[in-house]
Amino acid sequence: MPRKTRENNEYSDQFQRREVIEETYIPMQEETHGIDEVLNERNHIAVLSSLEYGERFHAAGKRDVELYIRTYNTMLRSSGEVNLKALVQAHYNIDSILHPDARMSQPDMSAFIYSALRLPISILHCNLVLLGQSEDVFVQHNFPVNSWQAVTASARRRKWFYDGKETLAAYVASVSDTDDIVPVLVAFQIEWNKMYYLINEDPTTIKLLETRMDRSSPVFAEISKVLRERLHIAPDDWNRLEVIWGDQLWETLLSMGQQRKNFRLRMLGGSHVGYVRATRQWWNPVKDVLESLNVQNRPIYFVSSNTHSMVNVLSGSLLNREEELTRFALNGDDSYLNAECRKLQEGEVPGNWHNFLYFAGREWVNTPAGKEFLSEREEEERARGIYRVDARHGVEIDAQIFDLSKLHPGEIDPRCRMPHLDYLAQSQALILNIDYPLGMAAYRMMREIMENLAQLRGIYILGKAATLNGSIGDVMISNVVLDEHSQNTYWLDNCFTAHDVQPYLIYGSVLDNQKAISAKGTYLQNRQYLDFYYRANYTVVEMESGPYLNAVYEDQYLTRYPVGENINFARLPYEVGLLHYASDTPYTRGKNLGAGSLSYFGMDSTYATTIAITKRILEHEVAYLKRQKMPRPLPHQVVSLEGTEEGSKVS
Repeated sequence: MPRKTRENNEYSDQFQRREVIEETYIPMQEETHGIDEVLNERNHIAVLSSLEYGERFHAAGKRDVELYIRTYNTMLRSSGEVNLKALVQAHYNIDSILHPDARMSQPDMSAFIYSALRLPISILHCNLVLLGQSEDVFVQHNFPVNSWQAVTASARRRKWFYDGKETLAAYVASVSDTDDIVPVLVAFQIEWNKMYYLINEDPTTIKLLETRMDRSSPVFAEISKVLRERLHIAPDDWNRLEVIWGDQLWETLLSMGQQRKNFRLRMLGGSHVGYVRATRQWWNPVKDVLESLNVQNRPIYFVSSNTHSMVNVLSGSLLNREEELTRFALNGDDSYLNAECRKLQEGEVPGNWHNFLYFAGREWVNTPAGKEFLSEREEEERARGIYRVDARHGVEIDAQIFDLSKLHPGEIDPRCRMPHLDYLAQSQALILNIDYPLGMAAYRMMREIMENLAQLRGIYILGKAATLNGSIGDVMISNVVLDEHSQNTYWLDNCFTAHDVQPYLIYGSVLDNQKAISAKGTYLQNRQYLDFYYRANYTVVEMESGPYLNAVYEDQYLTRYPVGENINFARLPYEVGLLHYASDTPYTRGKNLGAGSLSYFGMDSTYATTIAITKRILEHEVAYLKRQKMPRPLPHQVVSLEGTEEGSKVS
């Protein structure tokens, strides 16, 4: 069938030239050569595609990534708006491992979904994106974001504001936010425009999208199948789009078919000092809570993880409602929860019952009983020495403070209970837990914390990472970290080993003695880039460890962190622990969190690592108190520790 004539522009020319190549070469090769020759010819097409702009074909590597970063950073120095169309070719050139089919005419749904999950849904209506470091910066440029609608992205914590028309504003906490936002926007635009051309390839597609009918109708299912096939979207990807956009899927596709996307981007007053100021604004509310409790000079265990797992483990709030959560799981509307609960109770599948209760709690809090619990939670947690500090300014990083002396040992997750927890009543120590920041924001936050809190007893980093030698759900423990920002290589004595995590991990493996690379961004990696590091046995790709260790360097030495040095952190005045669970496997095409959805099983590695960190802190503090020969509380002062046996593993 002849293709519909499109407007004369570079983007449509690109598709037309590729279509001619596909129609000319592939059929001929399939008739006259074997399978190997056909595959070679397809590779030849990729070469021809790369020559469309007169460039010599080469395998993309680290140089192309650095060129891409330099291109958008220099463009964003402009005081005006930058058209992202100018970055499309640079994006192609890096051959991102998260966007392998960027050049192809058919959609790369893995990259599109990955990007859509990291942008607010209002991005569908926006053409202008503003980046700024604080509310003051936006206001100074006549963008009153404080009066705009606050919006969120499901898979990326960041403050976004939507003006209700076509402008979206985002707070940036460090250069890593720029390295994250720009490639995500470019990838989203590339895939949007592919869909635009496919939707307009057949005039009847628009008419089908304009059809309104009952979703339960068989005709609706049949039209959905036709649309899916015309847009070259696999059934699983179509289902994921329905999860993301729900009933608005057809309406969203119709919008995509009505106009091409061409984002404009503007950086408002980005500066090094601006990032420092934004970090200080984030810290001030945390400092205020510490001062109100008169605990700012007490020993600190610092944790970078999330804001749900550790509080669940230490507060006992959800475990105390086991009966109610079980009843909700068995009798609620969620068929998945119902089935999984029965399987665990009957021993059909391995799993940890407490992990399941935490998982069920995520849905239960949306019920009337759950909402009542949320209204009481703050008071209940404060009685246990747990204080929440929600992010208020710029940086979307919440914090939690745990006063170890006020915890109720009998309500702590059974996997963390141990002898002599009654000693904690004499403890002066606190746990400061923050929602793990992105990239270089970790350096700035660690610097701010170290400047204000002198008595650090431990630094524990828990985060997600890509693994080059494992599977999704595995846990990696690194003792070497190469930071891409500073090019420093840190050698450290990681306080964790596989033995600390494995007893609590049911579905995955624990790989210790690994080497990690702290990369600049998720999209800013390609095959040659990863191969280069893999040949040097770097198997963990993450974003926070290197920046954190840069801050640790400045806590130990007289100068700012160096560049390109090997640094031995084998002996530090406090212990350091790094744990990462695998959320991506870059060498397996399309296997990333954007390509799938998390279920109860996804909590296995999260809680295994959280238990390891929590137990390490409690053991460390109890041992310290025993060395200080602290008096143990009288029996009537001790909360019952019945049921301290590890476990509740249902198998």
